[in-house]
Amino acid sequence: MYNPNASGGNNTVAGNRLFVYEVEGLGQDGNAQDAPIRRSGTQTMTVPYNRMNEEMQRITRLGGKIVNIRPLTGEDWNNQAASANGSQTQESKPAEASKSMTQAKPETKGEAKGKTSAKASAKKKVPVNIYRPKNPFVGKCLSNEDLVREGGSGRVQHLKFDISGGDLEYLEGQSIGIIPPGKDEKGKPHKLRLYSIASTRHGDDGDDKTVSLSVRELEYQHPETGETVYGVCSKFLCDLKEGDDVNITGPVGKDMLLPDDEHANIIMMATGTGIAPFRAFLWRMFKEEHEDYKFKGKAWLIFGIPYTANILYKEELEQLQAEYPDQFELTYAISREQKNAEGGKMYLQHRIQENAEKVWDLVQQPNTHTYICGLKGMEGGIDEGMSSAASKQGVDWDDYRKQLKKDHRWHVETY
Repeated sequence: MYNPNASGGNNTVAGNRLFVYEVEGLGQDGNAQDAPIRRSGTQTMTVPYNRMNEEMQRITRLGGKIVNIRPLTGEDWNNQAASANGSQTQESKPAEASKSMTQAKPETKGEAKGKTSAKASAKKKVPVNIYRPKNPFVGKCLSNEDLVREGGSGRVQHLKFDISGGDLEYLEGQSIGIIPPGKDEKGKPHKLRLYSIASTRHGDDGDDKTVSLSVRELEYQHPETGETVYGVCSKFLCDLKEGDDVNITGPVGKDMLLPDDEHANIIMMATGTGIAPFRAFLWRMFKEEHEDYKFKGKAWLIFGIPYTANILYKEELEQLQAEYPDQFELTYAISREQKNAEGGKMYLQHRIQENAEKVWDLVQQPNTHTYICGLKGMEGGIDEGMSSAASKQGVDWDDYRKQLKKDHRWHVETY
């Protein structure tokens, strides 16, 4: 997968990127825990990407506070003796404000070429369109479980399909297409519908033989006749019985992939079945054991639903929160049961606005990836909250978000 911020070792492009930490209250002797503390003024230190987590822990242990992290700029090179194999400290220049990431040092042709090569190499590893609509894979339904408990609204199912008879493989954050049987009103075969995958690449059973989806049955009243209308594909999927055949295409998608970096911070914002890719993320981070991936970062899921009974995968999510309190934070926005600051319904964007400064602090860390999946209407509220937090530091959020997207650290899949 393509992720320019992933760190695979000291000899990678990302591994050699340098960042400037601005720190307050750090002990003057960086190697002694009982060193005298510098209570006034700040220090700056240059840190290579692959040592960022280690340096954060060291600073915290010594009683310091990181007030800003930014990429190393050309001006910094003139003021610091930077080293890609370690970090050095000196007094910061008080009159100059820290530059935003949009002012980072322009990359050289060599760096750009390195990134292009890394991108090309990574793209080859992402499976795409193994099965197409003209020749779909025929899987079988293994199970179809209710996800909405009594008192909830709507119908949402967790479906698991057997894919052991084919070559279908996928990654967390991708989608598969489902082609419902029958024909449309024009007498043509139904077109495929895309659904985010809710299982890790190894499947719910961990044997690489299944793929799972979270599907909400689309139901609405016809505006003219008042007749109840159901979504063709969602109705088909929600009604599946064990052993039923399913025409599957794909996988598709490269924008929502989980980074390879084990130290990455992952912020996830979801509404409804937008939880699907994040279930895959969390299961890979915390529930599976891998030789080549052991999650060491922090994960934060902010989940919007109408009722408590609509919290999909509630028991499993809360169990993860209990087992990994230092790594996984779970925040709900329950619109029909909770009130926002103005007394209205509590939607996900209101939770973002409440926690905007905390989210902003995390987003500024160069190893943080933010994912948004679900209803498109929540994007405006998220931007509003982030804009307020960013403006307090003199940063234009629109420009900053564009840079995050360019750096492949801001991932959005809404509908």
